[in-house]
Amino acid sequence: MAIYSASVKTVSRGGGRSATAAAAYRNGEEITDERTGEVHDYRRRTGVEHVASFAPEGMAPQPSAELWNRAEAAEVRKNARVAREVLVALPHELDQVQRRELAKSIAQGLADRYGTAGTLAVHQPDREGDNRNHHVHILMTTRRLDASGQLGEKTRELDDVKRGPQEVEWIRAMIEGRTNQSLERAGLEARVD
Repeated sequence: MAIYSASVKTVSRGGGRSATAAAAYRNGEEITDERTGEVHDYRRRTGVEHVASFAPEGMAPQPSAELWNRAEAAEVRKNARVAREVLVALPHELDQVQRRELAKSIAQGLADRYGTAGTLAVHQPDREGDNRNHHVHILMTTRRLDASGQLGEKTRELDDVKRGPQEVEWIRAMIEGRTNQSLERAGLEARVD
């Protein structure tokens, strides 16, 4: 039985976090934070199966270190939200390629709706945990890309007290729809709700 799980969280300086550290950890890579000089090196991290950058339709994805340093540079407040993470369970019934395609589809849906760029990291289940816990960390900017590919205005609709919860419901419904389409294409009867 396919399991549904999707959550939306923010990465905030107010919580002592940075977009560069979050991306380096999730992607299992090394990123030097140009703002602070701190080096975040997670290249020895295991379980990261696939990493990809994404951007809105018609725009070129940007390299991870470059994008997340630009996201940090775009914010001046000491408690700024510098990234947003969408964590999604991927059905264990799908094979590796099908899970990657589903992750890319979900990230593209987010990029197209909000005009944001980001990176996705498909993770394998932990060795000690549930061996069905395939999941993707989708890290996206809190600012839209403008026509020149620069970070512009904030995605305020996700922060709004009234509209924010409606947007999270849209995200969860989009993930449900795309997951069920993937399961159907794979010839599986399992569905998520």
